[in-house]
Amino acid sequence: MREPCHQLQGKRVLLGVTGSIAAYKAAEIVRQLRKMGADVQVIMTEGATKFIPELTLSTLSQRKVMIDIFDSGDEQTWTKHITLGHWADVFLIAPATAQSLAKLSHGFSDNMLTATVLASKCPILICPSMDHDMYVHGTVQSNVKRLEELGYHILPPDYGELASGLIGFGRLPELEEIFKRMTSLLTGTLHGKHALVTAGPTREPIDPVRVLTNHSTGTMGFALAQDLARRGAEVTLIAGPTLLPSPNGITRVDVTTSADMLEAVLAHKTADYIFMAAAVADYTPVETHASKITKHQSQLTLKLERTTDILSQLGKVRRSGQTLVGFAMETDSGLENAQKKLASKNLDWIVLNNIQENGAGFGTDTNRVTLISKDGGLYPLEIMPKLEVATQLIDRILANPV
Repeated sequence: MREPCHQLQGKRVLLGVTGSIAAYKAAEIVRQLRKMGADVQVIMTEGATKFIPELTLSTLSQRKVMIDIFDSGDEQTWTKHITLGHWADVFLIAPATAQSLAKLSHGFSDNMLTATVLASKCPILICPSMDHDMYVHGTVQSNVKRLEELGYHILPPDYGELASGLIGFGRLPELEEIFKRMTSLLTGTLHGKHALVTAGPTREPIDPVRVLTNHSTGTMGFALAQDLARRGAEVTLIAGPTLLPSPNGITRVDVTTSADMLEAVLAHKTADYIFMAAAVADYTPVETHASKITKHQSQLTLKLERTTDILSQLGKVRRSGQTLVGFAMETDSGLENAQKKLASKNLDWIVLNNIQENGAGFGTDTNRVTLISKDGGLYPLEIMPKLEVATQLIDRILANPV
């Protein structure tokens, strides 16, 4: 492992250790955190003590390891889950077993670790570690997804040789990667900031039955809203017609047409961060028919007019210190077109993707994008879940203010 950075200097870290064979790595986690200058409090489950002695982690952390909510030797132990939950700057659970994932995803509080999680006010990073077949099981994956929806941060396990002798996903990530993610959570806080996100399609009515629309489902915008809320931002999500449930901790405004979207966005134009991920219609019918258009004629001609370019409007009225992010879905000359939009609309960042690439575009849970900053930075990302795209985009923006 490379010499660790010192961005965790002075930070108060809760380390939760559960009953995985990877629990032995907790000793090195504590040692490295202490080397970085962090104050570490270890909480173990009873199962974790079968893999690594309590005394080892107590010695390395220079703190008594917490295991039982009710400790006969300490009258105040039964309230420690509250005080520790408020004490910590970040809570790392590594390794996290399938059992612990199930308990955390459903709000169990039957041991010191799970009770402290429920009382915690800080970011919580969970590192699942188990055998491949267990990790990919539908129940475990459902619990992981539920934890993400509840606002927990998940660092997926690495691929490689496992204790069972099998090869697959389940290894605890390298410590360098864990510390990098912890640092991003601590430096990526957005408490006290207002973030505006648009998502989904718009519908432009032709008559009472028919509309002009597109294939957007809103998944990317909802992922952004979810990650921003997890970082402590006050999030306003303006959503076109979509069936997606609202992420926890956000204020949702539902709209239908591009005109509705414009009005709602301008009402929040002073937000600190604006992510315009919605697929807003470029054209709308000049005339909306009051009655359904009959199909007697063999052809129907619609006269369309341009809608207001909301992103351009924001670029004209943006205030100092505001971060404005646009999205460009292209099929040809993508990089050139995205860079032109970035400049012409006075954006700080633009996210480029190509709808023709496998695993990208509308209606998928994954995306492959290139992040482009106004100072010329190009940051292509591999194909990944849209929630991870959102996390990496926001991490990049916070790490590289322009």
